[in-house]
Amino acid sequence: MNAPAEFTPQEAAALAHVKAAEKVAAQIPVAAGVKPRDIGRAAVIGAGTMGGGIAMALVAAGIPVTLIDANDEGLQRGLARISDNYNQSIKRGKLDDATRDARLALITGSTAIADVKDADIVIEAVFEDLGLKQGIFRELDRHAKAGAILATNTSGLDINEIAAVTTRAQDVVGAHFFSPAHVMRLLEVVRADNTSDEAVVTLMELGRRMGKVAVYSLVYPGFIGNALFRNYNREAHFLVEDGALPHEVDAALKDFGYAMGIFAVHDMAGNDVGYQTRKAQMATRPNDRRWNDLIMKLVEMGRLGQKNGKGWYRYEAGDRTPHRDPEIEQYIVEESARLGITRRSIPKEEIIKRCMYGMINEGAKLLEQGIALRASDIDVVYVTGYGFPAKLGGPMYYADQIGLANVYQDIKRLYEEYGYWWKPAPLLEKLAAGNGRFADL
Repeated sequence: MNAPAEFTPQEAAALAHVKAAEKVAAQIPVAAGVKPRDIGRAAVIGAGTMGGGIAMALVAAGIPVTLIDANDEGLQRGLARISDNYNQSIKRGKLDDATRDARLALITGSTAIADVKDADIVIEAVFEDLGLKQGIFRELDRHAKAGAILATNTSGLDINEIAAVTTRAQDVVGAHFFSPAHVMRLLEVVRADNTSDEAVVTLMELGRRMGKVAVYSLVYPGFIGNALFRNYNREAHFLVEDGALPHEVDAALKDFGYAMGIFAVHDMAGNDVGYQTRKAQMATRPNDRRWNDLIMKLVEMGRLGQKNGKGWYRYEAGDRTPHRDPEIEQYIVEESARLGITRRSIPKEEIIKRCMYGMINEGAKLLEQGIALRASDIDVVYVTGYGFPAKLGGPMYYADQIGLANVYQDIKRLYEEYGYWWKPAPLLEKLAAGNGRFADL
């Protein structure tokens, strides 16, 4: 008897699409004959989790790294974390002692930013604060050698504002790694207004050397990945205010094919991540649209997630399994009442549509503005960096399978019901009217 096929024909086609899309992502708009610069040595600024992971990705590709932190305490903590990561890999049988020792020997620690002087590329990986990054880039402009690539690992800041403080904007480029950077395969390569073709090509090639899938983007709030994620995240929280409970949203997303639901992910990452940034934005945000501040309130209640045993769920000591928590569920119900929202039972189909279609609509805006080159590039970002189920091919491929006319009708209905956030992208409307597909662009 034949063994059952692991994937349906539709799933196999989606997986083939993702594989082909990864190859196509390497084709970017640069002048003919542009060659990558040689990268023989690198420097990483910031020895935190992200900086350490980037250093590990570089030395795995055989590139010596100077890891620089503001003080010795932070540096030693970072080096110890790297060493510990390698030891964990040895325990799991993924690495041997000799490889660990060879890689550690390629990492030199320093607390002097002037030690970037020999690096062919400098990757800044400090806290997501524009003023802090600009201060570092002023220093890099003074100390880095001529022709060095100056890359910022920002997840969404305006790289033009970082490049503007240097005298070499042509060498400044965005290198958005995903955490943990030595494991995650995605690298968003972000071209600012004055970034040279050479800088872009060099970073794309470096990504390939590190075993990453490099995807090209222009500057936009959140680039490709976080621009779509904002919509996914926002709708999940609105659904909870409207009547779903966190475990119901998460169950629908897992059923769709995600490995984890969004509220379990928040608890794992820490609900306080981004708290200060969001708090600062609250003062100036427009009041003509709906906002959701539930996660802020959780932080203020001390519900940080797995790290202290309670967040959207509760956790037993030494166990990461999320358990429903009547205390937070009661709070959510009261919060809906306080906001004047009449809670209702929300079907799984609506949960999926609202979480997915917001991303698809945003993806259409990125394509229209040329932020993303191709719909398949958005799919690659989502499958490799954000856990979108590969067997569904990515959000834009998924939309094509449903039919853009169907997606557009639903988005139009959501716009009529919920307003601002659901305004249909003109490109989506146009493709829907002409029976077009994102794949044909």
